[in-house]
Amino acid sequence: MAKKVNVYGLDGEPLRTIKLPEVFETPYRPDLIKRAVLSSRAARIQPYGVNKRAGKRTTAESRGPGFGIARVPRVKGSRYPAAMRGAFAPMTVGGRRAHPPKPEKKYAEKINKKERRLAIRSAIAATANPELVKERGHVFENSRELPLVVSDEFQAITTTSETRELFIKLGVWQDILRAKRGRKIRPGKGKMRGRKYKKPKSILLVINEDHGIVKASRNHPGLDIVNVRNLNAELLAPGTKPGRLTIWAESAINQLENLFTL
Repeated sequence: MAKKVNVYGLDGEPLRTIKLPEVFETPYRPDLIKRAVLSSRAARIQPYGVNKRAGKRTTAESRGPGFGIARVPRVKGSRYPAAMRGAFAPMTVGGRRAHPPKPEKKYAEKINKKERRLAIRSAIAATANPELVKERGHVFENSRELPLVVSDEFQAITTTSETRELFIKLGVWQDILRAKRGRKIRPGKGKMRGRKYKKPKSILLVINEDHGIVKASRNHPGLDIVNVRNLNAELLAPGTKPGRLTIWAESAINQLENLFTL
């Protein structure tokens, strides 16, 4: 029997109840969710490689055997072979790389269409499981049932302060603060390459139409907003970990069953 949930208004109070689509009854499949997330990540990898002539632009040649020195390619220009500077070989300064990355390498990890759809359905169902949501570290009022469904009026919110008030009334504002406090400086060289900070993922807003809500909510730490037609496993399960705290527009819930049929 289909589960019924409340639809909340902008004041945080229940307006009516609706039946959840069958997608929320999909079995929990963390293995498929992980495959779909990794496939989505791999599709974004940009091929890279070194110049084919890198480390080889030199006059260096090996003198061969019989000179009492190592047969390392050496730059020409000295009367004494042993004093010549080594080049070209991988172990020499400025030499070529032994096994450089090649741009023709295939990084894509393919996944069957039905497997990907089942993974998305399973990740959607996981958003309605309070235990999985808490296991991810999200913070919300225990009195709130999941999934959180809000009337379509919230898609017309145009200011950040209004979204903050809505999150407070829905009992999920503490999760935004958790993401804000959890921002850390990334270790290593990544912080020199435009990604200095790491911050936890917070709420996912799933909408059907944008009448101002995207601009109003995009500044909250860790929050993502997506049209229901563009839902994917990576948004629903960041880091391959299902159970993201998700707020659904009522019209987005009604479209789920038609979008992700097996």
